[in-house]
Amino acid sequence: MKTNLSSQITLTRIPTRYYRAENAFEQSVLTRFEKIPTAIYESADEGSCEIAGEIAWQIREKQEAGESFVIALPGGRSPQSVFKELIRLHKEEKLSFRNVIVFNLYEFYPLTSVAFSNLTYLKDYFLDHVDIHPENIYSPDGFMPKENIFDFCLQYEQKIKDVGGLDYILLGIGHAGNISFNSPGSSVNTATRLVLLDNDSRKEASRIFKSIENVPAGVITMGISTIQKARRIVLMAWGEGKAGIIKEAVEGKERDSLPASYLQNKDNAKTVIDLSAAYQLTRISHPWLVTNCEWDNQLIRRAIVWLCRLTGKPILKLTNKDYSENGLGELLALYGSAYNVNIKIFNDIQHTITGWPGGKPNADDSNRPERACPYPKKVVIFSPHPDDDVISMGGTFQRLCNQNHEVYVAYQTSGNIAVGDEEVIRYCEYLRDVCSRYSPADPAVKKKAEDIIHFLRYEKVEGEKEKDDVLFMKGTIRREEARSAARYAGITSDEHIRFLDLPFYETGMVKKKDMSEADVKIIYELLEEIKPDQIFVAGDLADPHGTHKVCLDAALAAIDKLKDEEWMKHCRIWMYRGAWAEWEMDHIEMAVPISPEELRSKRNAILKHQSQAESAPFLGDDERLFWQRAEDRNRATADLYRQLGLAAYEAIEAFVQYIPLR
Repeated sequence: MKTNLSSQITLTRIPTRYYRAENAFEQSVLTRFEKIPTAIYESADEGSCEIAGEIAWQIREKQEAGESFVIALPGGRSPQSVFKELIRLHKEEKLSFRNVIVFNLYEFYPLTSVAFSNLTYLKDYFLDHVDIHPENIYSPDGFMPKENIFDFCLQYEQKIKDVGGLDYILLGIGHAGNISFNSPGSSVNTATRLVLLDNDSRKEASRIFKSIENVPAGVITMGISTIQKARRIVLMAWGEGKAGIIKEAVEGKERDSLPASYLQNKDNAKTVIDLSAAYQLTRISHPWLVTNCEWDNQLIRRAIVWLCRLTGKPILKLTNKDYSENGLGELLALYGSAYNVNIKIFNDIQHTITGWPGGKPNADDSNRPERACPYPKKVVIFSPHPDDDVISMGGTFQRLCNQNHEVYVAYQTSGNIAVGDEEVIRYCEYLRDVCSRYSPADPAVKKKAEDIIHFLRYEKVEGEKEKDDVLFMKGTIRREEARSAARYAGITSDEHIRFLDLPFYETGMVKKKDMSEADVKIIYELLEEIKPDQIFVAGDLADPHGTHKVCLDAALAAIDKLKDEEWMKHCRIWMYRGAWAEWEMDHIEMAVPISPEELRSKRNAILKHQSQAESAPFLGDDERLFWQRAEDRNRATADLYRQLGLAAYEAIEAFVQYIPLR
């Protein structure tokens, strides 16, 4: 079973020589805008293996010298694959951690439950799975009295000195450019201290605490000075969600508003990222500015879109002078004139637009993104959570139904942990009152509802695994919301609304299991049953450890197993994006215009998911509601088409075709 096929989506877009230079000279040319040495790997797993290998090598070097290896570790999702590889090295290659001393980079304060402690996270994901001595683990105490914090911070710094200083520090990077919890404005001279969490940091931490209201007010964190004294500093980042801030940290100016940029002047620092996180670095996003290019249609389109934005002109008004003055003279040499390039790319983008996402019957489809036949098509829409279908492609969903295609929607996970307790209490109170009225002689259901209400109000301990009864109620709430939204979008048969409940998700906690054969088997059997002509999957690559990524990999693994089936050879697979970002213009292969009326209808479908409207625990670092994010994104895509000189639409949903690997 192929478990990481989503990493190939980025890999197929970028020539290897842009991130893996053939020699030192080419490397210096490619990286001339980069101020921190940066290693780019094809996937987060590959990059994590390199980091883990470097750590293992240093541990063994210290063991041979009879010395301790001192490392500082962060929490969050970025180090998870590093920890996984270190555990594998311990179990399969006998790497011992008995000489390792670990310092926790930060701890939330004040804590109300040990379950939310960063130290607990490090133990769950790493430390409890290796042979490290418990006495060699040092961490701030999130429960200590406030008056003890100042002295503790001094002692923490002294303890680092007493063990010989940090040999290695592993860092993630926040969306505001913070390293550890040194937020924008932190001085380069800061040591371990208590800091109040700013709004951006609180939003990031809300992923751990389920809602921003539960996030502690502060955090005890190592300072910039403490970090810079480490003998080796490695900053890691995975996924497209980190691409923008990585560009700023690696290529931008050093400044206190971007603490990660302080690493630019440290010879012992390096950045390790995957191709997705590298996507905005100059050598990846605008290679024509640093080297000769391997021009294909996608790269030409990217260059032209960039040039249009730079000059403020639509495609057909670009001139030879615009090309030659902005590093694109190669295209003039290849095509003879700006006009020849302009008309080629204009037509290329024009042909992505279609009002018939399932293909227009009885029409010439030579310049259309989807085939005319067969008609009607059997269509399967995979939705990672029970609302991603209408949030991300609600207009296209309705268009497919209205154009009489046989549409199925498959919700890959229950989404149960994203329902707030207040929602469950409200539904249980309703259930209790209904039972009192209509079945007073049978108190069992009423008693169950009252038990759940009492538990959530008075007994629940935050951070513990959800009770099965509560998970059932939460899952049921999301299931019925999804059913209502799918019907509103145009599905008329409940048989066409499938709930897959993939096992990897059903832990009752934020921490999920790894994808397994059982997850792939469920999707495989669904596809084998329906034998669709068209499949839509969520191609969100922003978070390599998130639910969307696992759901995508599970779907692609099932597709890979079926790729030699005759029906699958004729099946088109389209990837849509989530509510946060859109596909880049150079990769969009199908753009479905949405009218003002259709956009309002899409909003209504999203609003069927009432539990996610405002009180959803995982809204992330964006204050807009889901329907607002979706509309803003769709309008922005349409506006970009307009700026390039194409027709002006109210909104557009965009898709990229996935072609199974052979």
